[in-house]
Amino acid sequence: MKIAIIDWESFGKQDIADALIGMGHTITYFSHPDYDSRESASFCQTLNDFLKQENADIVYSSNYFPLVSTVCNTVNIPYVSWVYDCPHLSLFSATILNKCNFVFIFDSDIFRKLYAAGIDTVYYLPLAANVSRLCKMTPTADIHRKLDADISFVGSLYNEKHNLFERFEGIGDYTRGYLEGIIDAQLKVSGYNFIEEVLLPDIVSDLQNTCPYTPNIDGVETPEYIYAKYFIDRKITSIERHNILKALSDNFSTKLYTHNRPDDMDKIEFVGPVDAYTTQPYVFKCSKINLNITLKSIQNGIPLRVFDIMGAGGFLMTNFQADMLDLFVPEEDFVFYDGIDDLIEKCSFYLRHEELRMQIAQNGYNKIKAHHTYEMRFKDIFDIMFRQVDR
Repeated sequence: MKIAIIDWESFGKQDIADALIGMGHTITYFSHPDYDSRESASFCQTLNDFLKQENADIVYSSNYFPLVSTVCNTVNIPYVSWVYDCPHLSLFSATILNKCNFVFIFDSDIFRKLYAAGIDTVYYLPLAANVSRLCKMTPTADIHRKLDADISFVGSLYNEKHNLFERFEGIGDYTRGYLEGIIDAQLKVSGYNFIEEVLLPDIVSDLQNTCPYTPNIDGVETPEYIYAKYFIDRKITSIERHNILKALSDNFSTKLYTHNRPDDMDKIEFVGPVDAYTTQPYVFKCSKINLNITLKSIQNGIPLRVFDIMGAGGFLMTNFQADMLDLFVPEEDFVFYDGIDDLIEKCSFYLRHEELRMQIAQNGYNKIKAHHTYEMRFKDIFDIMFRQVDR
């Protein structure tokens, strides 16, 4: 097939291209600055002309874009999207109902909610890893010298100035106390996110007065969803990651790969950001324990970080995510932690038991290689697409 790919700086961009080409498909890229807009006559006309000129069989994008769906529906070309972000606001666009769509979602919770609402263009599909590339990345002695670590975390601390939660500066004392209370409660609960459910009407009204939100022109998202997923969940994640990394660095040699240096972690080794394609796999290979702390807005899904760690042959220590149990075996392919005390205890144990730690890492790698590569995922995508088209 000839596949037109919407070109943007998405994670896994090159790995997806390599997989499609390796499967015998031809790819062509379409780029336009309005790819994620809700209204753009320029985008629609340019993409329409491009698809006719290229004679593409399908259009693909990482994440779902309503304008792409609109054009594909008009010209009657299947549109395949694979969503790896959560929250991903575009899923609440009315265009999700377009019959050209094949929207694959990595979080089973989001998929089930949309499907239960009568949306039959969505499918559940976990993410993947490019094992063939990762296995060839053998760390040199110099790389080991720079990256070897007992514990490493790669990811955002959401501690940038002027983050979304700080826009609630003008809320009343009652609302502020209520938000602090539900944040503290959510920090004590793993495996279930209740923030959206407990945003009461008077609380939402105060938030709307302070930081108004209006749904997109084609969207059905609620203010409760936006405030919970984009504002509060990120704040909770920031607090949780800060507390965990502070505790770990107080007890173990810990490296942190992120953009913004934390203010009060004197013992942590702050490295700065690393390129996800060229350097991050070496971090996973050179760290005895690789930590995953999932963004709170991801209810059940497995973050891409998990597949990247295991696909590189790294040992994974992660918070509980329900979808993990469908693909992997705890204590055999990876290790769950439940709270800071449990995390410290398990890090201490697995740092002392190298043979067991390395066996678990190898098991996880073998499982990814056997069942969770990009080629396997796209085979599933195309099988589903062709079954539906043939009906």
